[in-house]
Amino acid sequence: MKRVLSVVFQFILYLFVFGIGSLLPAFSILPTWSVATSPGRVFVYDGLLLMLLAYVVILLIAAARRRLPIALPNATIALVLAVIIGLLMKFGLKSV
Repeated sequence: MKRVLSVVFQFILYLFVFGIGSLLPAFSILPTWSVATSPGRVFVYDGLLLMLLAYVVILLIAAARRRLPIALPNATIALVLAVIIGLLMKFGLKSV
């Protein structure tokens, strides 16, 4: 039960970070990293990079606590689900 809750909460965290990171270029806080996907569309991958940074931080904390064999599959499942759901929700895609 703990592992399921861990995956669910990490999934929510990753999805939230992906969504917020995709909105950062609208506020001009940080320089935007993007790639053109079509003539009228741009994919801003700031949110994806922030989500990967959160993943690495969670794994570093797990490694420091010597819980990496338990945390690695949970964090990876949550990350993959968040990437799939986030891309289906079109986080990061912007019309130019």
